[in-house]
Amino acid sequence: MTAVWRRLVRVCAGLSVLAALHAVVNTRLLRRPPAVPRPTAQRVTVVVPARDEAEQIEGCLAAVLDQRGVRDLRVVVVDDGSTDATAERVSGVGDDRVRLVTGTPPEPGWLGKPHACAQGAAAAGEVDLLVFLDADVRLMPDAIASAAAVLEEAELDLVSPWPRQLTGSAAERLVQPLQQWLWATLLPLRLAERSPRPSLAAANGQFLVVRRAAYDRAGGHAAVRGAVIEDVALLRAVKAAGGRGVVVDGSTLAACRMYDGWPGVRDGYGKSLWSAVGGRPAAAAGAAAALSAVWLLPPLAALAGSRAGAVGYAAGVAGRAVVAARTGSRVWPDALAHPVSIAVLDVLVARSVRGHRLGRLHWRGRTLPGADAPSPGADAHRPGG
Repeated sequence: MTAVWRRLVRVCAGLSVLAALHAVVNTRLLRRPPAVPRPTAQRVTVVVPARDEAEQIEGCLAAVLDQRGVRDLRVVVVDDGSTDATAERVSGVGDDRVRLVTGTPPEPGWLGKPHACAQGAAAAGEVDLLVFLDADVRLMPDAIASAAAVLEEAELDLVSPWPRQLTGSAAERLVQPLQQWLWATLLPLRLAERSPRPSLAAANGQFLVVRRAAYDRAGGHAAVRGAVIEDVALLRAVKAAGGRGVVVDGSTLAACRMYDGWPGVRDGYGKSLWSAVGGRPAAAAGAAAALSAVWLLPPLAALAGSRAGAVGYAAGVAGRAVVAARTGSRVWPDALAHPVSIAVLDVLVARSVRGHRLGRLHWRGRTLPGADAPSPGADAHRPGG
């Protein structure tokens, strides 16, 4: 092992240790909902964009309608061009708090989910809080009241309670926990909460709560109509309009199995990772290289007998374990495979960037714009995505 190599390993191992320490601090600062929330008097409408969700929608609505501590609750389900029995299942719920909206196809410059969410928000009328919820999310009985309590107590305009991510297959266990690990490791949460900087934002559209006034000031989903990662883009729009928002602990409020098996993980992340890493091949390569240097290089060096490498690997595992424990993910033995997770993420990033460049990305029967297509929403107020 050359002197330059040893120095590089020590630097990367040191960064891994610092990142683990930051994850420990962040998870302690992560806002958590009250164990017993007080009832909210806010008028709440839950917007559920649904495209071919016949197998999920009834369970989702049952959990929403079972909410405690929400005196004025309405639900708008936007049937976003479903080809299955989604609309029939919603109509069969038989609760006058639920309204089914037949969505129109996305207009030029719009992607599907922002368009459906915008239609749902328009149908919600005059309310105090909008809750955007994916059909595969299952809320606990106090979820909305708890999220509203965090919003009020912290004087925020938007909160994104990150659901507990359920995993089954090896691919899911390797990749899904990286979502929470990335923001817990890299994003200074309290600074992000106060700062208007677009780069300091993390959100999850699976379960997102926003004040209606802040949503309207930000331009609603029209402001992020071409954003592939519309949840983060919406938070950035809220911040750009003078609001405050942050990701909060939602592991006791909601649960979601986002993808099922490797095909779901591959295609689901393929549609959006290119945007998450900067939207350009050079930015993607830089992000993958940085992740690999800090969390892959030390373990590889440890296999060659490097003590610094062993320390770097142990720090990576510790950081992953701390975040998993705080966000409701499986801790052991999954954290031990953290370098493998990073390697799989590198593969997914490469696939996503290549698919975007070639215009081969598809999701739920729709073709996503490729690199050579006009940027959807290019004329919109988009603080990023």
